Amino acid sequence: MPFKSYFSILISLLLLFPCITFAMSEYNYISAGDLESRLKAEAPANILDIQVEEEFSRHHIKGAIPTYAYPVKNDIDHAKLDSAITQLNTNSDPVVIVCPRGGGGAKRTYDYLLQQKVSEDRLLILEKGQGGWAYPSLTESD
Repeated sequence: MPFKSYFSILISLLLLFPCITFAMSEYNYISAGDLESRLKAEAPANILDIQVEEEFSRHHIKGAIPTYAYPVKNDIDHAKLDSAITQLNTNSDPVVIVCPRGGGGAKRTYDYLLQQKVSEDRLLILEKGQGGWAYPSLTESD
């Protein structure tokens, strides 16, 4: 392949690179310790819990909004989030997404909330999810 062709391909890739990185989503996280401090200070927050009902019943953060939307992979799961979105839109407080481990389900919820016009500056994922929550005084079970 001639040098001009390689050069053209390289220039094309460099021009596309900003678009590719722009499309890749970064996520905002909050540590369990930071969330615990906020809750103890009674700072306003929406705790959006996506754990399945059985896990939510076993343990969840006090005041959490149950959605049972995990794993947030289809329209049925999205519909479970829709009623919570209505509640989230009644205020401008941060939205802390809690899933079992703070991974894929939380990211898919974050992305869905963005699609539904919830401002990204409000969205936070609880690092390590419910599994990383070690504050029994702020935990409830049904």
